This record gives sequence, C-alpha cells and structure tokens, in this order.
Amino acid sequence: MDDKKIIFFVGGGSGGHVMPAVALIESLKKDSRYNIKYVGSATGIERKIVTDLAIDYHIISVGKLRRYLSMQNILDGFKIIFGFFQSLKILFPYSRQNCLVFSTGGFVSVPFVLAAYVTRKKIFIHEQTSRVGLANKIASYFADKIFITFAKSQDFFPSQKTFHLGMPLRDAYFLPTNFKFTLKGQSFSDMKRPMLFVSGGGNGSKLINDMIKNNLDWMCRDYLVVHQVGGQFISEFLKIDLANYIAVDFLKDEMIEFLKMASVIISRAGAVTVYQIMTLKKCAVFIPLKIAQKNEQFHNAKEAQKVTGSVILEEGQVESCDLKKIVAEVRQKNEASMAHGFTLNVRDNPKHALVAEIHSAF
Repeated sequence: MDDKKIIFFVGGGSGGHVMPAVALIESLKKDSRYNIKYVGSATGIERKIVTDLAIDYHIISVGKLRRYLSMQNILDGFKIIFGFFQSLKILFPYSRQNCLVFSTGGFVSVPFVLAAYVTRKKIFIHEQTSRVGLANKIASYFADKIFITFAKSQDFFPSQKTFHLGMPLRDAYFLPTNFKFTLKGQSFSDMKRPMLFVSGGGNGSKLINDMIKNNLDWMCRDYLVVHQVGGQFISEFLKIDLANYIAVDFLKDEMIEFLKMASVIISRAGAVTVYQIMTLKKCAVFIPLKIAQKNEQFHNAKEAQKVTGSVILEEGQVESCDLKKIVAEVRQKNEASMAHGFTLNVRDNPKHALVAEIHSAF
C-alpha cells in the first residue's frame, strides 16, 4: 500500500448527490498526494457519471430508507446490513490518519458512513438541499464536519460542526460559454433562434415531457429546443421529427454549456440544478417534484425565486397555466440581464473552500 492519502466519496441515487462530488474529485485528482475512490451502487446513476473520472469504483448493496411503514423495509433492512459489512471490508485496511470519507447523501451513503464511524475514519458530509435528506440527517450524527449549500439548512444540523460554504461546481460554470461543439449534428456556434433548454432531472420526468410534447408547435417555431428526457423516455421522444427539436436521454459535460447559453430554462428543482442556475444569475421556470422528501424541491425553487425572480409552477398548475406567456416573460428577463452583462470569477467557486477543508483533514 502506498503512502497516499485515501479519500472515499460516497453518494448517489440522483445526479444531485453525485455532481458536487465530481467537482471536488476533478480538483483533487490533480494533487498527487491523494488516491481518490468512489463508493456507489451497482445500477445507480452515480456509476454512469463517475465512470469517466477513471477512479476506483466500489459497489455496495443499497436499501431504501422510508419514513413510513412498509413490508419492503424488512428486505431493504437486510440490504443495508449487507452494505454495511461490505463497507467495513473496504475501509478496514486504512488508518484514520490517512483516510477521509466524504458523503454527498443518498441511500447508498448510510451503510458506508456507519462503517466509517465504526472504523474511526474522519467523516465529512455535504448537504445540497435547503431541507435535509434522511440519509444525511442520519450521517450527521457521525460526521466530523457538515457542509451546507443554503444557509437555511443550518436549522437541521448541530451548529458547532456545520459550515455554510455553498455547493462545489465545476470550473466550467465560471468560464465563457463554449459554443464549439455539436449534439446530434446540431451546431450551436450560429443559432438562428434563442435556446429553450428543458430538463426533468437525470432520470427524466413524464409530467414535464408530456407538457413539452403538447407545446412543441409554438416552441419549435420560436426556439431551438434541447430536451433532456431521461433514459426511460428517450425511445418515445426520438420518434419526434421536428426542426429545432433535439431530444437526449442524459447530458454530462454539455449540460453546463446548455445552462449557460439558454435564454429559457424549464426544469425540476433539484438542489444542484437550482444552485447552478442561481450561480449563472438566470431566471428559470421550476416545476418542483411534489413527492420529494419534505417538499424539498419547492423550497429549493423558493431560494432561486428570491435571488433571480424565477417562476415556480407546482405540478397541479402545469395543465392550466399559460406556458407560452410564462416562457416569453422569462426570456425577456434573461435577455435583459444578459444585455446588462455580468462576470463570474472562478475564484468564487465554493469548490475551493471545500477542497481546502479536505486538505486540512490530513
């Protein structure tokens, strides 16, 4: 075993739990002192995202944590226990002095954080939402430090070990827009129409997909529509043959550029997406997922509404709203803001403060 410091990142279930880790990993990989590893599930979205980072990926069993009674809790309880023992095996060879566990939440993180505590490893966690996920709430009892994205989250954690540093982002968000790429044969260097970017999150949203499908006539007339539909819906939307419409299942690096170049964004209100759009100082149309824990997506969207004037459409309002009018108003706000101009400084990326905290752990 070499003398490098070991950092285990763990988190998954949604892109929102993974992308903050990706931003940190990209920076830490440049430092030869560290050996970076990732812990996730066999089939979760985290495995798909982390693959491109070329780091060790450890698979553990995952069981869902529910806040209600269900027979499924029994089976998932065994999965969590099995995941705990798998985690012990992964962590056992490393000393506390040379090992840090950094959790970004999601069900997969719970057994690994518990095992890290039992084996006396240092534990940091990062909470992305303005409310607290159950996994991170459990992990917080065992963590040495807790980092939060929104100040409002302070209410849910012990104040003496909680720090409001924001969300780590990839540096590309702070750089000029890169128009020099193509997607499905479409070039973006000389767009004839403003872009309307739509995302139902990494896993897609049937509600948002259906809403877009029902409004494509005017959307494609007025905009270039880029639509992240989710893997389970892509076959249906690839059949749509309309000029100025591009359907994709899942976006990785291109997501950054589309958020930057879009005149209008329609999206779910996951914490990462909301924070990214707030960083870009853009007004967006947010459709929060109603069944999200503690209605967290609604509260995330409220943070953006306060800062950028974003519009919140609750799920029950989707069918009855005047979407064309809303989109036109959001476009007008964003184009006025873009005309006024603003500059993002990469030094303002919260990632740098979090990397410094990781350095200080050793």
